[in-house]
Amino acid sequence: MPSKKKRRRDLERPTIHPRNKYSENPPDFALLASLYTSFQPFVFYGRDGRPRIDWTDFNATRELTRVLLLHDHGIHWWIPDGQLCPTVPNRSNYIHWIEDLLASDIIGKTNTSGDNVRGFDIGTGANCIYPLLGASLLGWSFVGSDVTDVALEWAGKNVKNNPQISQLIEIRKVEIHEESPSMEELHDDKLVFCESKTELSGSMVKEEVDPLPSTSFDPHADANKTYNGPPVLIGAVRDSEKFDFCMCNPPFFESMDEAGLNPKTSCGGTPEEMICHGGEKAFITRIIEDSAVLKHSFRFLCRWYTSMVGRKSNLKFLMSKLREVGVTIVKTTDFVQGQTCRWGLAWSFVPPVRKIVSPHVAEKNIMSFMLEGLQRQFSAFHVLQSIESFFHTSGASCELNTSSFTIDITASNDHCDAILKDELQPLDEARSCQHEEETFNSSSCLHPRLNNLLFRISVFQQIPGTLLVKGSLQHRDNPVPGAFSLIFQRLEEVLRHKFCR
Repeated sequence: MPSKKKRRRDLERPTIHPRNKYSENPPDFALLASLYTSFQPFVFYGRDGRPRIDWTDFNATRELTRVLLLHDHGIHWWIPDGQLCPTVPNRSNYIHWIEDLLASDIIGKTNTSGDNVRGFDIGTGANCIYPLLGASLLGWSFVGSDVTDVALEWAGKNVKNNPQISQLIEIRKVEIHEESPSMEELHDDKLVFCESKTELSGSMVKEEVDPLPSTSFDPHADANKTYNGPPVLIGAVRDSEKFDFCMCNPPFFESMDEAGLNPKTSCGGTPEEMICHGGEKAFITRIIEDSAVLKHSFRFLCRWYTSMVGRKSNLKFLMSKLREVGVTIVKTTDFVQGQTCRWGLAWSFVPPVRKIVSPHVAEKNIMSFMLEGLQRQFSAFHVLQSIESFFHTSGASCELNTSSFTIDITASNDHCDAILKDELQPLDEARSCQHEEETFNSSSCLHPRLNNLLFRISVFQQIPGTLLVKGSLQHRDNPVPGAFSLIFQRLEEVLRHKFCR
């Protein structure tokens, strides 16, 4: 019989997005092999009698992606050898999460096209997976950008081979310029014209556009790890364009040796797709920097900037960068497929109109964090006392149980405001990577009026110098669990600052 601890881990483990086509019906390899003879050679049966494929075989993973897109989405698709091969369920998670963001009404609508959603895919690749899925699943229109001839050629072929959605997708070549204007020139509104090639009616048409040139946001920030590749947003988007979102599957690694460290999978991938100087941290930092510059321009507008993140450890740095550039809201999520987990990071400069959490977000009523590197003079009891003091200071009611190392807290609306009123102060620690919402706006009410929040904080000794702090809402039907999430994050920052080295 499984232990309570194991059952708890299983219950709290991130899951595939509930609207994902494969959430309750994973791909049936046996069925696909019976319907598509080209897939048959790649399917074998394990000792348990279940059909399997060899995930280390690029040809097998590519053929699986091809038949899934054709069978479940009606999309004709192919990529040449060596190009990055996406997994359909995982990429669908990202699309559905953006759908959650757009449907949440946390920020107001900014487009002028009614219900026509428009997205920008940074580095769409030869696979062009996000525009193809977004257009086929939801009818969204896309601009997919890239720099290599192979990526542009095959992305264009994948669009053309699907005439039912081809009018919704534009493949855009990003020109690489040796010299980029300085930050001062950009702020002085000195624009340069670049040549953009767009395929229209089978002919290549040269079109003058006003790109916002590439620039470095912070010249003092870790120069050895700064992204120095082709344009990302500035230099890729056009004057007066408007998007509901941008998305990106960034180059996760700094070298191809690092990219090949996982021997259990083979997804292919060229150096242009897989690596860049500074890895994903530097690349996503450039997206953040570009978005910060673009927010000052009346010629470009985007509601949500998003990116996939391959390493949870990078979220701490990236979220500190977002606070530096003055975003109004940040959201994170998990993307789960089988044993693989990626993370999603989204931010916006649009003032929030509502502080709400979507139904998918609201499922998270349990949060936790580890206090590592606890200074030797402090024990779990000191941490428990500090938690009690933290909530008492705001006037909240606390019931301390020293035998079970728990505190039951009742916090009114005013108590919550008192705790969160200084959330714009510098924060030292990373946010928990759960489906959550952060707002950075102290000029308005931090959350809607709600009944008392009732929650329990527990402290557990893990190993010497490490404690687990866990918080759980006692009322699962609370209308705004996002308030609990923000309070718990604030508690984490205070405890880390006080007790950890």
